Amino acid sequence: MALAEVPERREDPVVHARHLADRVLDREKLDLLVGTPSGQQIPLRELANIHEAAGASFIYRENNSRYIGVQYSVQGRDLASVVIAGQKAIANITKTLPPGYHVTWGGEYSELLHAEDQMKYIGPLALLIIFMILFALYDNFKFPFVIIVGVILTVPVGALLALKLTDTPFSASSALGMLALIGVSVETAVILVSYINKLRLEQNMDIRTATREASLLRLRPIMMTALVACLGLLPAAMSTGIGSDTQKPFAIVIVAGLISRLFLGFFVNPVMYEMVARDGDVLRI
Repeated sequence: MALAEVPERREDPVVHARHLADRVLDREKLDLLVGTPSGQQIPLRELANIHEAAGASFIYRENNSRYIGVQYSVQGRDLASVVIAGQKAIANITKTLPPGYHVTWGGEYSELLHAEDQMKYIGPLALLIIFMILFALYDNFKFPFVIIVGVILTVPVGALLALKLTDTPFSASSALGMLALIGVSVETAVILVSYINKLRLEQNMDIRTATREASLLRLRPIMMTALVACLGLLPAAMSTGIGSDTQKPFAIVIVAGLISRLFLGFFVNPVMYEMVARDGDVLRI
């Protein structure tokens, strides 16, 4: 119930009327005396136009502007597609808003847009840093190229397929899981490539024999490295409780991506290694 009209300014006074059973203003009771700095008492009717009207019980502000919040939850669909559908539904309304009014989509959607903008830079930067570290390890471009391309070709297969089968939308959490997955997959590829180089350097094996022997001998440590991460994140990938909307896509991407990496990596990386390796290569372990 609005009891006073005041000029628009930075902060509005809040006046509440309570316990009005008949919801009719008693102007004599509300004609209060207001004290002034000089000590005088002025009736409230001299300072405000008192009348009965319907108004907001709370006034919300953000960035020194009033706003009315409309909240909703999303279930069974990804957040981005729901917001896009909502924007299309109210497109005609937003065009006819009075001057000074506008519609802003905030909350989790604004956080999603911010995370997507960050991923545009973080993803390529992470791959570049990994490539530079591998170059410092092997002192050539061949083996880092084999590792990075092999990981990129094998990792998304299981991750994206798992998201599709579980009807989980690709979100910022999934993108972060993909980066973590690439890091673990690079580690398993380094184990294989370094052991191939070791066999060629220490036992003078030819490229094909060293590749085949390393693939067999390094199978167990690579499986242990991948399965530890898979089993550790499996409860999060199967969770359905509070907070699962954030951790579940992250875990699903890593678990499914590592499984596909185990099966596909032992075919892709050895083949690519044989394609680029030469007898005069500089071999580092």
